[in-house]
Amino acid sequence: MNAAVVRPFESADLSGAATALIKVHETDGYPVEGVEDPEAWVSSDDVLAAWVAEMDGAVVGHVAVMRPHGEAAVSMWVEQSSDDEAHVAVLGRLFVVQAARQHATGRRLTEAAMSYGRQHDLRLVLDVMAKDAPAMRLYERLGWRKIGETTHHFGDGESIPAICYVAPGALSSVS
Repeated sequence: MNAAVVRPFESADLSGAATALIKVHETDGYPVEGVEDPEAWVSSDDVLAAWVAEMDGAVVGHVAVMRPHGEAAVSMWVEQSSDDEAHVAVLGRLFVVQAARQHATGRRLTEAAMSYGRQHDLRLVLDVMAKDAPAMRLYERLGWRKIGETTHHFGDGESIPAICYVAPGALSSVS
């Protein structure tokens, strides 16, 4: 398998991204929501920018930078810093199929989103399910810092523990 090419998401990628999302859900139980309508979840109106990873003509990964929409990580960061919500965005919808994980695909997708955040003067935050240790290791290797813990609510009253992070470079504004 060749190394993945990371590029901006195009509308023609929607079906492939949805297929990849279903594969990731089947192997990892992620995401905990969105699998009932993966195309709608990937193409949410809250997406500011998105990228896909493509290998051998197939979409094998995805990430998005999203407008805040009530996420605990956003309110935690706003409370801990001098930033206002207008300068905060959420890294979300990151998923990589298992076969593409040994090619730094997740790292490259995350770096694309981080670059967008820097270019647009946005502090990126995220929450990651506490069960997703490989994702937390990725973020921490890239310099993300834990800012708190929360409970991620989804479905019909379901919930799961989550850890909130802020992108590197953002901690300098904590009071």
